[in-house]
Amino acid sequence: MVKAPVKKAKTSKKPTQKFAEGVCFKKLFFVFIIGCIFGCIYETLLTFFMNLFRDGSIVWVSRSGLLYGQLNPVYGIGAVGMVYFLTRRNFKWWQIFLLGGLIGGVFEYIMGICQEFFTGTSSWDYSDQWLNIGGKTSPYIMAVWGITCLVLMKVVYPIISNLIEKIPPKVGDVVFWVSLVFILIDVFISYSAVIRMNLRHQNVPTLTPYGQFLDTVYTDERIHRSYTNMERI
Repeated sequence: MVKAPVKKAKTSKKPTQKFAEGVCFKKLFFVFIIGCIFGCIYETLLTFFMNLFRDGSIVWVSRSGLLYGQLNPVYGIGAVGMVYFLTRRNFKWWQIFLLGGLIGGVFEYIMGICQEFFTGTSSWDYSDQWLNIGGKTSPYIMAVWGITCLVLMKVVYPIISNLIEKIPPKVGDVVFWVSLVFILIDVFISYSAVIRMNLRHQNVPTLTPYGQFLDTVYTDERIHRSYTNMERI
């Protein structure tokens, strides 16, 4: 009697898990970091060429929004908002332009108001632009946001998203947690130092050891060296 050949059980191969797949918090955090770096480079180059074309002067100053690292959170948060809201569905190019301009304009306006309220300082003023809104944004600035959003969503983000997902998960997790801790500490120190500077100018004494630390280490000169375009109001 001939025995029928025994069929080998099929082993299901477990699909390889991608790092930060889809639009998740980890991916948005990396988008935030990239946006912060891009924003700082953009602002620095913009200042350089504006001074060069205006009077031929060579001015190279950092436009970082934090005390440590070449990072500008305004652009980072703006990039996150655009990616988060505009990946919900397949928008047409003109919709991306309009929504991107609206998101960027509203966000920049809110950030400007919050900066003035909490720190007593201002880092930008569009009062000389046509139809500006409280000097915090304008149709021209919103159009720039719209164009930036269009380039981001149609060209840059698909490439960035693919590259992020190719990071080995273990490596990506380590980089994510180290970067997250660094950013949180940087943001906390940076903005508390500016708030404390404003309180110093109002002759408000410090009541905590941390406030004394800020007064000693983060003097007005130290803060203005990092925030070259910041002005007290």
